[in-house]
Amino acid sequence: MTGPADPDQQVFVRHRNLLFSVAYRLLGTAADAEDAVQDAWINWSAADRSRVADPRAYLTRIVSNVALERLRSSRHRRETYVGPWLPEPVLTGRDAADTADAVAQAESVSMAMLVVLETLSPLERAVFVLKEVFDLGYPEIAEAVERSEAAVRQAGHRAREHVRARRPRYAADRSRQRAVTERFLAAATGGDINALMELLSPDVTLWTDGGGKVRQALRPIIGATRVATWFAAVGTAPYQGVQPADMTAEPTEINGGPGLLFRGAGRVIATVTFDFDAEGRITAVHNVANPDKLQAVAGGIPHDLGTR
Repeated sequence: MTGPADPDQQVFVRHRNLLFSVAYRLLGTAADAEDAVQDAWINWSAADRSRVADPRAYLTRIVSNVALERLRSSRHRRETYVGPWLPEPVLTGRDAADTADAVAQAESVSMAMLVVLETLSPLERAVFVLKEVFDLGYPEIAEAVERSEAAVRQAGHRAREHVRARRPRYAADRSRQRAVTERFLAAATGGDINALMELLSPDVTLWTDGGGKVRQALRPIIGATRVATWFAAVGTAPYQGVQPADMTAEPTEINGGPGLLFRGAGRVIATVTFDFDAEGRITAVHNVANPDKLQAVAGGIPHDLGTR
């Protein structure tokens, strides 16, 4: 980029967090989202900006189109991935407000939501994110994804129905979720299976992503007993070659909600995030251990994934 006094750069920097937020929700990885933002900068630099009436809308269209192309090209890699493919976790700052807008924004970037978005077609995902999360109009979305407005409306309808079926909405009490997360950590590090069982829904599912780089379960682990047994071993058995005494775990905000960050041997070795039911029981656990997907959290800098 050019010098800090460049007004065109200042416009881009002003909207950079928004562009990353769009790209990350479309792609599910921080690294790919950063690349999409960089591509958007290159496009912005080459554009005739004197003809751009609304820089925010223009930049959003650019990064959406770039991300959509990247998403299409990455489909095959994800289909041949070793074990479950989970999104790349990112640290997010804790928002003290528990307003409906704050809850909805956190939900839109949760690991569970991103997993559901992975099951959509690239077009459906783009339309859903731009309409439901960023509140773009269908004409704007049609221009961004280079499809007719009718096609975009149809894709949006399919996506909403799919997400509604796969992702029921609960009234989120984040203080309760944080309390359950802390109790889960204490029970896991203490090897207390009974305490873990009390926190888990009977049909809880554990998804582990090692990407073939580290040893993880290659299929989902289902049921409270099996999931509790898996995590009770955290305090008693080595994990990725790290002895329990040399491992630390801390609660932190990951993807808009409470999660756990595990460290050992001078590196981040895993993140754990949760999905909860209306009573605060854990219904799903997402464990990311692929080292290629831990670079964003290892940096220790929270991402602003706001929609403005």
